[in-house]
Amino acid sequence: MRLWHKDLIEVLPKQQLLGQWRECCAIARQIGVNGKVNHILVNRINDYPIEHFMAYCKKVQAEMIRRGYSCNIGGVSQWLKKDIPEFLDCTDDDIFYDWHNARYMWQCYCNLEEKYDCGGISEEEWAKVEGRMRMWKGW
Repeated sequence: MRLWHKDLIEVLPKQQLLGQWRECCAIARQIGVNGKVNHILVNRINDYPIEHFMAYCKKVQAEMIRRGYSCNIGGVSQWLKKDIPEFLDCTDDDIFYDWHNARYMWQCYCNLEEKYDCGGISEEEWAKVEGRMRMWKGW
């Protein structure tokens, strides 16, 4: 399980974006069933108000829709049993503010770079990731 850095969502390669939605649904299910998530790479979700996770999911959903993929936020909300509109007050800057920092951006970048080096990400997709890294406000 991994939640890609929130500022990479718009440039994630197709497979990583689609996988991210599946991760969001799996995490929501864990929270819905167990009250928290239990996986070393995403345990930090438990340290934040649920609004952060919901805003993150909405960001992933918006990018999927922008690219023409279908997804249903209900896959997330059914497990959390929450009314989605109440989560709109969590801004993009707020989402996982101490976790999605420069260090985590670098970790995600290196993970994507390895996928590119092994042939799992196309040149075109990788160029978008690199472009985001050059422009990213945290560097």
